[in-house]
Amino acid sequence: MLSFFLRRLVTVFLPTLFGISLLVFGAMHLIPGNFVDVLIGLGPDVSPEQRQAIAASYGLDRPLPLQYLSWLGNVLRGDMGNSLRTGQPVAEAIVDRLPVTLELALLATLFSLVVAIPLGVLAAVRRGGPFDALARGIGLIGLSVPNFLLATLLVLFIATRWRVLPTTGFVPLSEGLGANLKSLVLPSISLGVLLMASVLRMTRSAVLEELGKDYLTVARAKGLGEKAVVFRHAVRNALVPVITVVGIQTGYVLGGTVIVEQIFALPGIGRLALDSVLQRDYPLVQGTTLFIAASFVLVNMLTDVVYGLVDPRIRVGK
Repeated sequence: MLSFFLRRLVTVFLPTLFGISLLVFGAMHLIPGNFVDVLIGLGPDVSPEQRQAIAASYGLDRPLPLQYLSWLGNVLRGDMGNSLRTGQPVAEAIVDRLPVTLELALLATLFSLVVAIPLGVLAAVRRGGPFDALARGIGLIGLSVPNFLLATLLVLFIATRWRVLPTTGFVPLSEGLGANLKSLVLPSISLGVLLMASVLRMTRSAVLEELGKDYLTVARAKGLGEKAVVFRHAVRNALVPVITVVGIQTGYVLGGTVIVEQIFALPGIGRLALDSVLQRDYPLVQGTTLFIAASFVLVNMLTDVVYGLVDPRIRVGK
């Protein structure tokens, strides 16, 4: 298993991160504006010579390949630069906001799996019935409604009709588990509905495909009960495509925190990234973008590892 993990690390994770770093660095230099102008302003009291001196002090007078190598070397050492607005190290700002985003993403994923997998299995077992139609309807609505619209509707409904949950703000875990979870209920639902719908539909399809295979007919012929046939064999073998969807969509959940955190005023990495874009804080934009992209890649690599745990044939074949 360790060798399988190391192969995925060397052949997938590291090359992908290198490509992402190139894209992030290149995108920052394609944005209209200039780092020096943002840093010192556009006032006429700053001479061209002073601008050149400031650019030279930050290494901006060197060719782009050398600037990239210098930036990449600093990132590998954990130095992503300092925020132009606050002066705080970018890595420190990301670490400060990480617990909020991580807890939100975990709760959204947990909510989606707890709802989607049982619904998907029951819809497959009761194919064509009212419960199957209800589950398919839930899946279709979940895929059709974007998370920012769902978040806005939840805020409006809770704030005006059913004031049982907070609609904005975040309560740290140190101030109580109950208050902490209450502050994340609505954001978790808004963020997790899309994942829930995708997993529900994939679970239903995968279990239906397994239920029609010959080995389950043999298991029934040997006297195995229907529950054992479904849960011990069909569901387990249907997990691989479900894990694929969970892995891919969890990466999108991390990206979706940008809008959801802004709507619910959560102090997470997504809101930090959006604020840095609006303020043209280039080092912070680079750092948050690279972190979110790296998290996406890491989640997908861990998905490959889970493949190997669920089905040993996968890690043997790769």
